[in-house]
Amino acid sequence: MDSPLRNLPPLSRFKPFEAAARLESFSQAADELSMTQTGISKQIAQLERDLGTALFERRNRAVFLTDEGRRLGQVVSTALSEIASEVAYIRGVGSSDELVLHCQLCEAFYWLMPRLARFHERHPGTELRVVSSLKPLTEARTPFDVAIQTTGRLSGTAKLVFTASDEVFPVCAPALLDASALPLNPDGLAAYPLLSHLVTPQDWMDWSDWFETIGAAVPSSERFKQFDSFPLVLQAAVAGQGVALGWKRTVQGMINEGKLIRPCQESVVRPAEIAVYQQSGSKPHPMTKSLLRWLSDELSD
Repeated sequence: MDSPLRNLPPLSRFKPFEAAARLESFSQAADELSMTQTGISKQIAQLERDLGTALFERRNRAVFLTDEGRRLGQVVSTALSEIASEVAYIRGVGSSDELVLHCQLCEAFYWLMPRLARFHERHPGTELRVVSSLKPLTEARTPFDVAIQTTGRLSGTAKLVFTASDEVFPVCAPALLDASALPLNPDGLAAYPLLSHLVTPQDWMDWSDWFETIGAAVPSSERFKQFDSFPLVLQAAVAGQGVALGWKRTVQGMINEGKLIRPCQESVVRPAEIAVYQQSGSKPHPMTKSLLRWLSDELSD
């Protein structure tokens, strides 16, 4: 009987594909594997010809996994991770007992950290390490077991476990506004600087999206004051430099403390704004399911 392995494409093509799928970037995959971007592109193009299907969409110097590419990426990532784990075991290199949770910086600082004591109360003795980042999962430099980030940001081959809702509304420092003028209507917001987190691609809601969603006119671009990170946007809002968009799970603590207020009543509810992922690579940490259950409980509040 012929081995099914005889029908596989050359195995040398799977490592470049796995890196490109995980990072959703040919150039970053090339850097990681010490190859040229042309070499990565050629290996993947040959793999696509072997399979008779596209694994990536190429658009404006960026690449995005197709459904087939995502499924294959998860399988290949798992297989290569298991091989790496077995090789490490044979070489006598032990793995860490830490459970690693990757989280966007603002969610880590303002939402997660105040709740972590509850996780440790439920699971005493579990070594949980939180890794925070401003970048999407495809640019994560540290292996993780579970990750939290805004839905819509690049996630590579990480496995989506569940999503959770959030609510987006304007926030500002109490001293910025005359209390007698509250609540403002959406047009009234345009009288103040609108603090904006500009990223490329714009993979979460910004002011123009928010105004359009509530059916209001978008202010002129001169009203926007742009920052390169959301933590800076929030700090500028607390300092009274303007009005920012706030995600309820992130800013509610600052509202409770009186550092921020809601200047208007309008808000946008996003039913699947937060995404929780599990790494699709090696054998899961024994406490991964426990961490996922705890996050589900906390995010259901």
